[in-house]
Amino acid sequence: MNDILPGQTAVWRYLEDTVRSVLDRYGFQEIRTPILEQTELFCRSIGEVTDIVEKEMYTFADRNGDSLTLRPEGTASCVRAGEEHGLLYNQTQRLWYRGPMFRHERPQKGRYRQFHQIGVECFGLRGPDIDAELLIMTARLWQRLGLSDHARLEINSLGTPDARRAYRDALVGYLEGFRSDLDLDSQKRLDSNPLRILDSKDGATREILANAPSLSDYLDEESRADFQRLQQLLTDAGVPFTVNPKLVRGLDYYSKTVFEWITESLGSQGTLCAGGRYDGLVEQLGGKSTPAVGFAMGLERLILMLEALDKVPASVKDSPDIYLVVGSEEAQSAAFQLAEQIRDALPDIRVLSHCGGGSFKSQFKRADRSGASVALILGDDEVASGTVVMKPLRSDKEQVSLKQSDLERTLSNYFSDI
Repeated sequence: MNDILPGQTAVWRYLEDTVRSVLDRYGFQEIRTPILEQTELFCRSIGEVTDIVEKEMYTFADRNGDSLTLRPEGTASCVRAGEEHGLLYNQTQRLWYRGPMFRHERPQKGRYRQFHQIGVECFGLRGPDIDAELLIMTARLWQRLGLSDHARLEINSLGTPDARRAYRDALVGYLEGFRSDLDLDSQKRLDSNPLRILDSKDGATREILANAPSLSDYLDEESRADFQRLQQLLTDAGVPFTVNPKLVRGLDYYSKTVFEWITESLGSQGTLCAGGRYDGLVEQLGGKSTPAVGFAMGLERLILMLEALDKVPASVKDSPDIYLVVGSEEAQSAAFQLAEQIRDALPDIRVLSHCGGGSFKSQFKRADRSGASVALILGDDEVASGTVVMKPLRSDKEQVSLKQSDLERTLSNYFSDI
């Protein structure tokens, strides 16, 4: 788990605000859920034999002896909240959330044991049109962030639970003949969660899988038709994709459409965003049958990409625009008033007023270290004459003395030019 320090938070705010802006334009509403839930919620939704439940969850007993878990993902909490507050049955909802998730897994590049996600969940919409819109929307987000050339889309259909069970039996029957040749994780999964073997990165296992039965051959007609329609909608919208018949998701609740946005721009293949349909989850958790689809994206990995590819706009910074240098204790009150006037007149301009006393020399050192573009100097003479000195800190322009009544216009013109 790591700290996000002041020098980093500007990029986080930029990413979060950009995602929120895109989601707002598609009619999504924010929901905020607790980071702690009853452990049973995740066992019932994610699946008892998944790696998350077996190995990675932070679970403990509280003072009443109840088993609680720090949320490892957001979908189950969103479903729980929607059901608890009557938001789901016979309704359509487009919800999104952001915040920390927790998994005790092996740390890797762009992933921590406390990591942050933005998730999107849609309820009450059954057809592949909403699946397509989520992917079109995500493609727009990559465009906004300048990452379109660094993210590729893979899609697959897992079919209905009945179709998946039939395929599971066929896959197990095939792999049993190669059990001893599989990697150790796949040997364990053969008895517990065999579809996850399709995700194996082991070379020998992947060679065996090359001749394994294909999930697409076991799809029911409805799933097949929905998947074809999804592909047509994406093609018509100009969103490139690849059908990956071995793409599965690590959580038990997925059905029909699943997808991943993948990048190779961080040195090795990594998932930027992933999700799919989970039409049975609401009912599985005690609600009425409700179609649903969603995805989640990891913010740490996206931050790494933005920085590595130099996609963070120059305007994204934590530093102030103006540092207000105060010439004396007597000028402090006037300095506060002047700073408030600037903030009222120019709300997008960040003003840092010097506090704590000190000489002009020490104040200018602080002004320079702050990263501000301009220093405004207000001493006793300026207070008496109603003027202020404006000194550019990041250019060779000369400092000028101007009337305080002209300051708003001068600053507005100055910052519009840089």
